Amino acid sequence: MNVKPFKGIRPPKELVEQVESRPYDVLDSEEARAEAGDNEKSLYHIIKPEIDFPTGTSEYDPRVYERAAQNFQKFQDKGWLVQDNEEHYYIYAQTMQGKTQYGLVVCAHTDDYQQGRIKKHELTRRDKEEDRMKHVRVNNANIEPVFFAYPDNEALNALLMRYAATKPEYDFIAPVDGFRHQFWVVSSAEDMQTITAEFRKMPAMYIADGHHRSAAAALVGAEKQQQNPHHRGDEEYNYFMAVCFQASQLTILDYNRVVKDLNGLTSAEFLERLQQNFVVEDKGTDIYKPARLHEFALYLDQHWYSLVAREGTYDNSDPIGVLDVDISSRLILDEILNIGDLRSSKRIDFVGGLRGLGELKRRVDSGEMRAALALYPVSMQQIMDIADSGKIMPPKATWFEPKLRSGLVIHKLS
Repeated sequence: MNVKPFKGIRPPKELVEQVESRPYDVLDSEEARAEAGDNEKSLYHIIKPEIDFPTGTSEYDPRVYERAAQNFQKFQDKGWLVQDNEEHYYIYAQTMQGKTQYGLVVCAHTDDYQQGRIKKHELTRRDKEEDRMKHVRVNNANIEPVFFAYPDNEALNALLMRYAATKPEYDFIAPVDGFRHQFWVVSSAEDMQTITAEFRKMPAMYIADGHHRSAAAALVGAEKQQQNPHHRGDEEYNYFMAVCFQASQLTILDYNRVVKDLNGLTSAEFLERLQQNFVVEDKGTDIYKPARLHEFALYLDQHWYSLVAREGTYDNSDPIGVLDVDISSRLILDEILNIGDLRSSKRIDFVGGLRGLGELKRRVDSGEMRAALALYPVSMQQIMDIADSGKIMPPKATWFEPKLRSGLVIHKLS
């Protein structure tokens, strides 16, 4: 893997908590408007600049992209974002529920993405790629990082632990999620050489979160190559910003489903149909969480049920066919409920595991939804196996937590 340090653009220490924000894609325009409030230093003015316009203004309006660039310049002019004088790597740690994961903030090369060494496990949508490309183009920067995983590495882990024992540049508890975020600047030439050399040994990295941002960065890099008759391959536009974590440190939560109807079946008929492919057991009224792979929890009519997939309903030798998200999509959502396309169906919604199974119960008990299905989380090893095989995971399969905060560091493409 070809990575390099960069001259990060970032907030002064005393302003970081006013600037930093959640990522652009985990909240809608009105939530961003509410969180920014009257804070003119909030990064939402750059990553969700529709909040500067009247309610209802499309986030895809050309004026909105233009405002992003104006605000990015304004933040620099006012000293709310300041570029480092030297190139650095950075370390970014997140602590959730007592567990800390340490990431290295690097610039990854677009060639590694284009040639498949940065591996993906999800399909991207062209409209979302186009949106992120416009945002990168107009700002000439990666305002927000992508989120990569790499195979565990002893030398990098030792370096990370050494920095973790020192005082961080930033250290704060984020509002909303309540998680701790810490950030260090790596300025030692020797440590930077170690990081570059250790990444060079890696055959691959894996996109955990940020498939659209990765695709957009690679496409903008390719555009800039074509526009430059003297292109060499080492220009800043060939690189994009990523936070890279050791695979074993990452936490993947369950990503659950709620459905609006039973496709014309009564509850009894639905449970009977399930018994063809699952061992169904009534677990009563207390919330029930799946305890292992190939076990699901169904919430229906104020009762929880355990559903265990029967032998022969999945293929252990197929990295996709063995996934619980594939088993439930094939044998429950498609076969029984006739919900084929998870991306477009209006009869289904998805609930990230951080909200807990109580959220599934709430949405069904309220009458908004008819039933809920809780899944056992996918493992990082499963994601890496699928990416290595060149296959693509079914939609809405992974929920990484905690999310990266945006605004801690930005990468300019020139």
